Amino acid sequence: MNELQLSKRLETVASFIPKGCMLADIGSDHAYLPCYAYLHGYVKGAIAGEVADGPLRSAQEQVKKSGLAHVISVRKGDGLQVIEPNEVDCITIAGMGGTLITNILDAGKEKLIGVKRLILQPNVGAHIVRRWLLEHDWELITERILEEDGRIYEVLVAEKGDGKKPYEQLEVELLLGPFLIKEQNEAFRKKWTMEMNQWRKIIEQLKHATTKEADEKKRELTRKLKMVEEALR
Repeated sequence: MNELQLSKRLETVASFIPKGCMLADIGSDHAYLPCYAYLHGYVKGAIAGEVADGPLRSAQEQVKKSGLAHVISVRKGDGLQVIEPNEVDCITIAGMGGTLITNILDAGKEKLIGVKRLILQPNVGAHIVRRWLLEHDWELITERILEEDGRIYEVLVAEKGDGKKPYEQLEVELLLGPFLIKEQNEAFRKKWTMEMNQWRKIIEQLKHATTKEADEKKRELTRKLKMVEEALR
């Protein structure tokens, strides 16, 4: 993978970057995504943010090697600390857990002024990200789910607007994704089949437990299992 050839996961993220925007890629690692986005004419400039020294140096080297130091600014800082309000109109955060992504957005809320689009790729906990978007008036406008190297990834794209808009059945669609549930591609069905098998195992193990907590957990998982089974029919 390099600035001209991204992984399928990052290529999917890049495909949603609006043409001609100013991008901030948070947790940019090697800055492959902003370099690729500029070289493919998606963005007029970018900020690559990194909190750790190692990845920060990798990003700086990559930007220099690509000859893009004049259009891509590599900055050290935690989350959205690396940008100013109204400095960028698109933010990408890819390859982290859903909780970390929402913590970054929460901590940097005042930096989201002027941002028109968020492209978020949680490795786990996509439902946590969906809930955050819903509660903060970001409208989920599309989603993708894909498999790469045996792992399944979800990409969520949101714009300022009515957070409730894409949802008809809130609980199940927050969990599975309102767009993904309609499409139900191979990666989607694989992910949820694996999840349900996992839940069934846990329910089986809990059958012999006698504590109140175990009972509650069993009930909750059984309910979720039924909900997902129905959605996958």
